[in-house]
Amino acid sequence: MLALLQHPSTAERGFRLLMEQYQEPLYGVVRRMVSDHEDANDVLQNSLIKIYRGIHAFEGKSKLYTWLYRIVTNEAITFLNQKSRRNTTSIEQGELPVVHTLQAEDPVDGDALQVQLQKALAQLPEKQRLVFQLRYFEEKSYDEISAVLGTSEGALKASYHHAVKKIETYFRSIEISG
Repeated sequence: MLALLQHPSTAERGFRLLMEQYQEPLYGVVRRMVSDHEDANDVLQNSLIKIYRGIHAFEGKSKLYTWLYRIVTNEAITFLNQKSRRNTTSIEQGELPVVHTLQAEDPVDGDALQVQLQKALAQLPEKQRLVFQLRYFEEKSYDEISAVLGTSEGALKASYHHAVKKIETYFRSIEISG
């Protein structure tokens, strides 16, 4: 597939094969980071355009999926940063836009616990949330996360530990108040 992608006459066919194999898992990565389905689709589309335009730059120093994963992760981070700047006013007023989105959508399989976890994640600092998602949901090793984010494993372990503690505190607080 990589050879098809890198040759101009077969690039389109190679890209279709790439999409068949990776579009769904890449959407899953984006969707866990970006809570809204429409936004996740937009981020994925932008990522796929970048992948198509930049596939010739892939040097093969990492696995293809790691390279793709890093692109969609970076695109999602960029989107979240831009959205965060747009939503500064509502956050300052004590509202978390992602929580309203989650409450408006039907929980997956009616699982209220999943909604609560997403609310807890929405309150984490961006880096902690991202590390938690990659480690917990994606089951990535610290080595793989380090390759994607360009951060030391020690810093990633600390971020994950802090995220877990904050999520535990969140769940304890809703047990007490609930």
